[in-house]
Amino acid sequence: MNASAPPVHVEAVGAGPPLLLLHGWGMHGGLFAPILPALAQTHRVHVADLPGHGHSAPLSPLTADGIVAALDTALAHEDAPLTIVGWSLGGALALQWALRRPQRVGQLVLVCTTPAFVVRDDWPHAMARDTLRMFGDELHVAYRQTLLRFLTLQVQGSESGRATLALLRRQLFERGEPAPGALAESLALLEAIDLRGAVPQIRTRTLVITGARDALAPPEAGAWLAHTLPVLVQPGFEGNA
Repeated sequence: MNASAPPVHVEAVGAGPPLLLLHGWGMHGGLFAPILPALAQTHRVHVADLPGHGHSAPLSPLTADGIVAALDTALAHEDAPLTIVGWSLGGALALQWALRRPQRVGQLVLVCTTPAFVVRDDWPHAMARDTLRMFGDELHVAYRQTLLRFLTLQVQGSESGRATLALLRRQLFERGEPAPGALAESLALLEAIDLRGAVPQIRTRTLVITGARDALAPPEAGAWLAHTLPVLVQPGFEGNA
């Protein structure tokens, strides 16, 4: 990894084995606040803002390897292997980290994660490419509303969806508004990600959690991960996501 990679903003709480939380596109680490007290009872919990999100500066050029390098540098003081909880884009980055630096990653928890976020000829378990690009076009016009609509894709259609969405809406801009340019670059990264060929090489113990109604990372994508990852803890399906 590149030791000169720009730092990312990381906050830590608790004591115990290191646990890192990685958020999704357009979000920030502060959205994990409701679950921190419970996790901090047993772990030293690190909460990162991805480059260009929250309190972290943009990274240019923005690549999955570059983000992993920046995160790896920020957590270099942790000698023990990390347990990484990755949500959506954060989960894809966690997979990339386990692939590039397996000795640094002890366990993965993939939440609403997919190896490829857009439909391809041999991959129907994703969002249409045109739909994702439409989000990119709308960023230039009204990016706050675009981010809020993107959130809705992940929690719509469930009994608790409205309450969850309301909470996320309140917290979304607590760390300021991400730069539209950074959002556009990370959305392009989201479109480009395709880890399907690399997933069978990952040897990290993994828990897969998927939302039954998630329109961004459909449950079929989680099921594919559960059946393709060589070392799996247990697949989990959350009906209220």
